[in-house]
Amino acid sequence: MEELVHIINSFQELDLETEHVIKRSFVEETFNKGEFLAEEGKICAKIYFIKSGAVRRFCIEDGAEVTKWIYTDNQFVTSMSSFFEQKPSFENFQTCEETIVYSLSYSDEQALLEYPLFVKFHIKQLRHYLSKINEFNHLFRLMTAEKKYLFLLESFPQIIKKAKLKYIASLIGVSQETLSRIRASII
Repeated sequence: MEELVHIINSFQELDLETEHVIKRSFVEETFNKGEFLAEEGKICAKIYFIKSGAVRRFCIEDGAEVTKWIYTDNQFVTSMSSFFEQKPSFENFQTCEETIVYSLSYSDEQALLEYPLFVKFHIKQLRHYLSKINEFNHLFRLMTAEKKYLFLLESFPQIIKKAKLKYIASLIGVSQETLSRIRASII
């Protein structure tokens, strides 16, 4: 739980009362490889903080799974529109390996929003996350497949280390064969 509190404190320093309530509200859970944290068509009931492991976010497009992102240690994961609006998800979140998380239910999140320092953290974290998504989508869209792979290798090495090649290929928009050629040309 200390990893979670440390990350929250990096956005907003907490007082002891808020820290205690956060520790009481988040629950440690373990998921086996291949289990779903959230599924298309179902309401996402929790926000997850990954203590260890990896979670792939993907959608079904034209009958094929398309990887949108791979989350690793010390990252928050949820289907944002599903969780925050309590409506069915349009995306899936599946573990890539055994994954240990701290989960926060919707009702517990609502209760934590009564604590001003948690609200400040929530706002700062969401603003940071949305800013990074916006920047990432702009930059990633303009990159070649090789530059995308190099970007992931440099900025998100845990993705390269933990995810299957087919998921990385899908994330950067190429076939596994093309990804193998890219990797071979870099080494």
